[in-house]
Amino acid sequence: MFDQPDTAAVEAQYGRVLEMIGEKFGDAAEHLDQARADLLAFTAFPRELWRQIWSNNPQERLNKEIRRRTDVVGIFPNRAAIICLVGAVLAEQTDEWVEGRRYMDLDLIRKARLTPIPTSQDTEPDQTAELAA
Repeated sequence: MFDQPDTAAVEAQYGRVLEMIGEKFGDAAEHLDQARADLLAFTAFPRELWRQIWSNNPQERLNKEIRRRTDVVGIFPNRAAIICLVGAVLAEQTDEWVEGRRYMDLDLIRKARLTPIPTSQDTEPDQTAELAA
């Protein structure tokens, strides 16, 4: 559903998926329909960033590294010890990203900042009620 050429194709595919699962799993389809704006928010960004936005690969790699490090230790004497180790792994990851091994190219991030993202304030007419005395 996510790997489509443009926003219109993503929206169309999302609609087809809702129709397919709606027949058997009506509640799930309704839930997904209510979450449409959140699930398709990545389409407001430039196409080049889509894969990085909807992918959770960096999170999975980080979880795998934390698991690997904690498996080496085995048993921790207390909660503070595991927090210290996980904090060190997270600090290392931050250092790697700061030093230039970025998941997203800075030029693409700059381009994303230049892309206007419509909000509900931009698309909905003013619905303020008139005050009456």
